[in-house]
Amino acid sequence: MENSRRRTLTGSRYLNFTLENESYCMEILTVKELMGMTDITPLPQTPDFIRGVINLRGQIIPIIDLRIKFGMPFIAYSKRTTIIVVEAEFDGDRLLMGLVVDSIQEVIAIPEEKINSIPYINSRVKAEYIRGVAETPEGLKILLDVMKILNDEEFVSLRAMAPATATEQEKGE
Repeated sequence: MENSRRRTLTGSRYLNFTLENESYCMEILTVKELMGMTDITPLPQTPDFIRGVINLRGQIIPIIDLRIKFGMPFIAYSKRTTIIVVEAEFDGDRLLMGLVVDSIQEVIAIPEEKINSIPYINSRVKAEYIRGVAETPEGLKILLDVMKILNDEEFVSLRAMAPATATEQEKGE
């Protein structure tokens, strides 16, 4: 019993969240902050999945609704709806962006040997966004790759919305 418990505590840590009653995970190292829903300022002429921007302690952060990005229907935000602020890197610049999810579950450890990459997944999420699928005591978890959620063109668009990245601020000092 103790041996199996120790094994589940090792491995990379992932934030477990839900979208449309499916369980997803992303590496906790990419997560900078969790926050409840707040007012989002819409931006004209942006894709539907880009809900707008928020001001987080003086920094403008674009907000992406993962339900819409993954082709799921939009639902009204609730008390459980959460914005996961993540840091992604594009062309050497760090970019903060908020990802809207239905709810946060927990942080879990998943050993690397439990992660299987499979070429095709019967999921609502495109296979290119998925790092793999992991077996956990709670069932299968789909592991998302935050860097692959957006394509190059979308990253360029987001960078234009939030030009004051941490990297650029550090260069200016």
